[in-house]
Amino acid sequence: MAENRALNEQELQELVQSSDSGARNPRGWVGVMVAVVALSWSIFQVLLASPIGPYVLPGDMINNARQIHLAYAIFLSAMAYPLFKSAPKEYVPWYDWVLAIGGALAAMYGYFFYQKIVDNGGLADTQDTYAALVGIFLLFVAAYRTLGPVMVALAIVFLAYVFFGSSEIFPEQIRWAGASLRKAMSHMWITSEGVFGIALGVSTKFVFLFVLFGALLEKAGAGNYFIQMAFGALGHLRGGPAKAAVVGSAATGLISGSSIANVVTTGTFTIPLMKRVGFSAEKAGSVEVASSVNGQIMPPVMGAAAFLMVEYVGISYIEVIKHAFIPAVISYIALFYIVHLEAVKNKMPTIGDRVVSVWRTAFGMFMFFAGFAALCYVTQYPVRLISALVPEGAAWVLALLVLATYVALVWVAAKVPDLAPDDPASEIVKLPEVAKIYKAGLYYLLPIVVLVYFLMIERKSPGLSAFWASFLLFAILLTQKPLKAMFRGQSETVPLLREGLFDLIGGMIDGARNMIGIGLATATAGIIVGTVSLTGIGQVMADFVEFLSGGNLILMLVLVAILSLILGMGLPTTANYIVVSSLMVGVVVHLGAQSGLVVPLIAVHLFVFYFGIMADVTPPVGLASFAAAAISGGDAIKTGFVAFFYSLRTVALPFVFIFNTDLLLIDVTWYKAIVVFIVATIGILVFTAATMGFFLTRSRIWETVALLLIAFTLFRPGFFMDKLEPPYHEVPPAQIATQLDKAPVGKELRLIFSGPDYDTEKPKDLTVLVKVPDGADGQARLDALGLSVTDQDGKAVADEPMFGSELQKKLSGFDFYGNTPVTLSAVKLPNEQTPKEVMFIPAFLLLALIAFLQYRRKEDDDAPLAKGELA
Repeated sequence: MAENRALNEQELQELVQSSDSGARNPRGWVGVMVAVVALSWSIFQVLLASPIGPYVLPGDMINNARQIHLAYAIFLSAMAYPLFKSAPKEYVPWYDWVLAIGGALAAMYGYFFYQKIVDNGGLADTQDTYAALVGIFLLFVAAYRTLGPVMVALAIVFLAYVFFGSSEIFPEQIRWAGASLRKAMSHMWITSEGVFGIALGVSTKFVFLFVLFGALLEKAGAGNYFIQMAFGALGHLRGGPAKAAVVGSAATGLISGSSIANVVTTGTFTIPLMKRVGFSAEKAGSVEVASSVNGQIMPPVMGAAAFLMVEYVGISYIEVIKHAFIPAVISYIALFYIVHLEAVKNKMPTIGDRVVSVWRTAFGMFMFFAGFAALCYVTQYPVRLISALVPEGAAWVLALLVLATYVALVWVAAKVPDLAPDDPASEIVKLPEVAKIYKAGLYYLLPIVVLVYFLMIERKSPGLSAFWASFLLFAILLTQKPLKAMFRGQSETVPLLREGLFDLIGGMIDGARNMIGIGLATATAGIIVGTVSLTGIGQVMADFVEFLSGGNLILMLVLVAILSLILGMGLPTTANYIVVSSLMVGVVVHLGAQSGLVVPLIAVHLFVFYFGIMADVTPPVGLASFAAAAISGGDAIKTGFVAFFYSLRTVALPFVFIFNTDLLLIDVTWYKAIVVFIVATIGILVFTAATMGFFLTRSRIWETVALLLIAFTLFRPGFFMDKLEPPYHEVPPAQIATQLDKAPVGKELRLIFSGPDYDTEKPKDLTVLVKVPDGADGQARLDALGLSVTDQDGKAVADEPMFGSELQKKLSGFDFYGNTPVTLSAVKLPNEQTPKEVMFIPAFLLLALIAFLQYRRKEDDDAPLAKGELA
């Protein structure tokens, strides 16, 4: 059996390149040409997102930006990614030139023949059909070399279903009417329903700029600064390197779109240090995997999924960030607690001789993040003041103020030595002192402040926000080194200015190369999205899950979670989300409504997204686990299983917010949001302590069970309150007009409809949540809902709702014109309940009892600590 071996630095860089930016680096003029093409892609995307884009770029290029985006991705994939393992990495073979140029031309077909396609109404003729076939084939080749076989195999299966789904070889339950070759190619390649659909559009408009922003920030040196700050702040604690890995990965995950890159970026430093303080190779790798994969659920980027959610869910970007925030933050808090418990259980030593209390460290970190958030928020007031004083020239004044702030922060940084990457394998590791090193990179926070300000305060589009933040990074990369030299009295300004220019160009090239996989992933996933919209296979998936679950709501959610995990295996985050959301969201919405579970669409999207990204952790595919094992020298499969165990809190959270949407801050006031955050944090820590079998000391079995019960109560207090006081009471459906007349405007009603399914004609039930509209009387309010109900033989028979009404969209799955009528089978009104938060009282009392009992026996369970260790 081969011995597990940690890879060296060069091998790790090759690992990242092979997965994220391409393992081939051709030499000579070809290498220069590839760099120029990558640079031109970045320049095009920056111009496209900039305010001057409409004045600089021709209208045809703006209208067909998706085609140009894909052409760049296909061309660069052939240049940067070898087609076979044995293919040369120093030069580009002739067949890759053919595939590169052919693929780029095929992607640009819609650009070259734009007017012809418009004149044909988007319906492909013979020429379009064959061009589309060639284009899809070349896209699959590019996706195979860049993303591996999984994504391509999945797309081919779905494409095969388009052509052969009407065949008798398929069971009748999943058979569909079928489509001609022309119709299929029109849908997949010529129009914006398939490859060039929403996903590729989001990649073009938003994702590129954020990937570029991350690449520029890393090139400027921010990654090393964040890691050293985290290590300096936390390295002295028990398990300090692991805690630094969690915080460092959270910082890089904010703007990273790749779990693997996140693992390698922070893991090369933190994993060897974790091993030195007592973590096994597998546990050290697992902490890094759990930290890095969590970065994909962390706003504002969420592995680029946040921008897709805006389009798929139909809510603003700010709303997506708000809903995703608390689950992501408390998940990181829980992971931090996990590594703390591991260190305490195993009595791991600390690094260095610094003694600082855990509470002081925690308070310092809280104050930093709170101060940063406050800075982003209060920035709006001087901006408003300047805009009021000089409305015409406010933009120039603000730009000069940002520039002056940047120069001042660089002046501060010049007072201390530049941060050099530490060697974690050295015999003596000296902890960085935050008080001394924090000045060295304060100006790195400025672009992040600009990004957050434009996103959250100005409410600008993600693309434009990332443009202004990246524009500031252009200036930083160009000038940071010359300015430092000038402030230090050195005379190397001109050479350093040239070096800054090369850094800027290198960062833009890196950003473009990092986008190759994402561009191809979104395009290939468009085949799957197009198949769903063309064939209606989403209904088939719903029937399949309903059959397996037997109609049981919890089992249905578990099956969806497992299917999302399977579908996400081997896929990058962006493609992962596109695939699982296209196939699984409709299943949860459809079957949930039949079972009485009515949840906001964003909650369902986050549910499947969380389980999709778990595929990066879970064996046998678990790409992030393999990357971490390559650094630690541990067993990759074991690393994956341990990382999944550490990620149990990420697995539990989606089930929590499906049933308790307070966690997503849906319809929650600001003061209640604070309570939700505090209680949810306590809940996740209690859950973590239960799964780790350790609270203040090792837990007994009954204590573990009690801790799980407490965590459940804190996360879903309504479950027990609903048992004590039913949340709804039923009224006769025939009295709905009378009840609407009595109910206050805005009150929520649950209407349950029964009738034949439009597609299958099988009977089904559907629960619909509506709010009482305004109206003079009950009948007027019923009309406002678009609903007409008549009494027939004691049944409230519903007519098809008025076209364009909210109910018409929700009840479109019923057959209102069949032999069996659609009936309003139940009307449920909410009861006046005792606040569900009352259930927190017994939960906290039980938690206090367990804490008291464990504290009493803690002295007997704990061995004496070595000198310099912290409890």
